[in-house]
Amino acid sequence: MKKIFVAIAALAIGLSASAQQALFGGPSVESPVINPDGTVTFRFQAPKAIKVEVTGDFLPTQKMEVEFGGQKMVYDAPGVGVLKEGKGGVWEYTTDFVVAPDMYNYTFRVDGVSQIDPHNMWVNRDVASLTSVLLVPAPGERSDLYAIHKVPHGTVSKVWYHSNTAGFDRRLTVYTPAGYETSKAKYPVLYVLHGIGGDEDAWVTQGRATQILDNLIARGEAKPMIVVFTNGNIACEAAPLENADGYVNPTMSLPKTMEGTFESAFPEVVKFIDSRYRTIAKKQGRAICGLSMGGFHTLYITLNNPDMFNYSGMFSAAIGTGSEQAASGHPEIYQNFDAKLATYFSKKPALLWIGIGKTDFLIQSNNEFREKLNAAGYPYKYMETDGGHIWKNWRIYLSEFVPLIFK
Repeated sequence: MKKIFVAIAALAIGLSASAQQALFGGPSVESPVINPDGTVTFRFQAPKAIKVEVTGDFLPTQKMEVEFGGQKMVYDAPGVGVLKEGKGGVWEYTTDFVVAPDMYNYTFRVDGVSQIDPHNMWVNRDVASLTSVLLVPAPGERSDLYAIHKVPHGTVSKVWYHSNTAGFDRRLTVYTPAGYETSKAKYPVLYVLHGIGGDEDAWVTQGRATQILDNLIARGEAKPMIVVFTNGNIACEAAPLENADGYVNPTMSLPKTMEGTFESAFPEVVKFIDSRYRTIAKKQGRAICGLSMGGFHTLYITLNNPDMFNYSGMFSAAIGTGSEQAASGHPEIYQNFDAKLATYFSKKPALLWIGIGKTDFLIQSNNEFREKLNAAGYPYKYMETDGGHIWKNWRIYLSEFVPLIFK
């Protein structure tokens, strides 16, 4: 019996030491490190590894081919940097260029296996991919909007509403600006939509939307507003592992994403928000924007509800996709496009904003849409940036769109 107690005590001491090391920290590899000269160093400890690489959007891009909508398209993929092994099996790579201020995603490849940086606690999920985050902020640069500053902060809530269309409760992420809780004022509302495979968390994590809002409002460059981040997958309750489905990996192959059900159900969300929050419940107090699939949704929600939104933003919008799904879903949402477009502009919306990257695989369909607008003399604002179908651009577009609304 005494031996058993001694064994238990030894085990407890070992676990305690391990827990304390995890709690208080111990010798650790530092990664990433932003160096004084603007270069960045990445490190990974793998004594038995044969080859370690780092890949991310901070590196020069390489051309890759992808199949989308039955067509093969070329897009820009992140480059690769090779780490060199040093003492203690610590591999290291330092860029040979200054990393421009921005927010980046990266991962390591250890003998061909992708891994996040174990020494960097900042991790993002994009659909089913986990990546480590590198934020290089700088005063006066756009990336400074993505950093947390000592300014008044808004409140982010996870809110459930009942969808009659879906037949169950669904979740929203809602941002209320600093001072909302103590104010009696009514606020305009911006609805922000994610891309395919995303969810109601995507813009808050990958997009740094709440930091952008806090900082723009604090600077006086944007009006205080309520912002609603929806889940564009109408067949889903909420983000992965925060719904009743259990351990189901996120996927881009979800039902009812671009066949009209989400668009037809969207007024439910607007009605719920107007009933729950102090909103300016009219067209002049509403805006909507979205990226990729969310840009597709933004276009058709706007056209089918011309009296609902005064401001619309389409970021790398997936225009021209979803036609096969539409044939079996709600074709009425997509029919009579030109007539709906004419009705929308006859209502004199305050802003239609379009943004896309020069190498985005959707730029051709966006240009065709702009040609249609130009031919009819419909007004809109356009922004074209470097790069492709990436979060780097979508953060730019949100930071450009928000200051233009509710003026």
